Amino acid sequence: MNSSIEAELRNAPHGLRGGSTQALRVDGARLWNSLMELARIGATPKGGVCRLALTELDGQARDLFVRWAEAAGCSVRVDAIGNIFARRAGRNPALPAVVAGSHIDTQPTGGKFDGNFGVLSGLEVLRTLDDAGIETEAPLEVAVWTNEEGSRFVPVMMGSGVFAGAFTLEHALAQRDAQGVSVGEALKRIGYAGKPIEPEPVGAYFEAHIEQGPVLENNDRVIGVVQGALGQRWYDVVVQGMEAHAGPTPMALRRDALLAASTLVEAVNRFALERAPHARGTVGSLEVFPNSRNVIPGRVRLTVDLRAADDPTLDAMDAALRAFCAELAHDHQLEVQVEQVVYFPPQAFAPALLEGVRAHAAALGLSSMDVVSGAGHDAVYLARVAPTAMIFVPCAGGISHNEIEDARPEHLEAGCNVLLHSMLQSAGVAA
Repeated sequence: MNSSIEAELRNAPHGLRGGSTQALRVDGARLWNSLMELARIGATPKGGVCRLALTELDGQARDLFVRWAEAAGCSVRVDAIGNIFARRAGRNPALPAVVAGSHIDTQPTGGKFDGNFGVLSGLEVLRTLDDAGIETEAPLEVAVWTNEEGSRFVPVMMGSGVFAGAFTLEHALAQRDAQGVSVGEALKRIGYAGKPIEPEPVGAYFEAHIEQGPVLENNDRVIGVVQGALGQRWYDVVVQGMEAHAGPTPMALRRDALLAASTLVEAVNRFALERAPHARGTVGSLEVFPNSRNVIPGRVRLTVDLRAADDPTLDAMDAALRAFCAELAHDHQLEVQVEQVVYFPPQAFAPALLEGVRAHAAALGLSSMDVVSGAGHDAVYLARVAPTAMIFVPCAGGISHNEIEDARPEHLEAGCNVLLHSMLQSAGVAA
């Protein structure tokens, strides 16, 4: 860790002094130990976690969270898509809850912190308030959202999507995994098929998360104030040429689909570089037919992933992609089909909450910077129904969705302290 980060974390005030909530701090060791205990459920030999949504292991992890929440004095309810809500009562039960949340399902080669930090940092906030005997005006909740990762079932961010009305409960429950097991069946098997309940209003939603990228680490910052999530457009592209023998066919007379596709890969990269710093362009999959050593490729299927922080930029990238594909077809005497298969609009987070995150980081003596999220999170759907903010902390090398995913205990504690004071500001402290 950079020496300047070590110094600011060492000098940040700790412990409850004088009974003031300004001096209130979480128990960083307890947070870390909880993360490590949860990580043992589904632990992999390489130090990561494989805990796919709605498997038996996911059920065990949910059971552990519920036990912890109830031990902290929370009431627990489960909705029909399996979302778990642990509530700490406030002085005024009529006020909408201030909620922290994330997920505890993982990728097949997942790490200990993605999602899990957001859930357990929320739990640590409730534990800290319980230890200090502090009552808030509004209720506080921690949400565990079902199937955020989408590794076993699609769509991704399923539980938060149903909660926010992005898709119906019936549609989500009917989705099946590769073995034909439906979401509804899997929920029943692990005992988390809750009752249909109307989503309760949310006064404010916060999600603490490792960054899953290298920006904070590279800029020597502890807290990322997340302005919003990049919009996404995904495409399936088919480049159709003509298979031919690699020997007898002259270069000038070929209709080489792979040659054309290779220029498209470069163009997608260029579209993003021309719109720095927040644009992204990726070709993540190529399928070549007939994929034979001495046959000129006749067809290439590829995926394109375009992302940007605002719709005008995303629209411009879309137009650039389609124009380039039209030119490609003309110049190489090919057919190029472009089909958009996913669109997530850019999602800005609540400026007032972000200003609070920034101010609390400064009050804690922690450096911060404004960042954007290039990945999807449950917060993207919650932002459709409630004021929302995300708090990022660094992860080692920016690596996530990997068994070697790692984060410093000091960083996690710092992010949790910012979450604590952000939630207190939104919920209010009872007189």
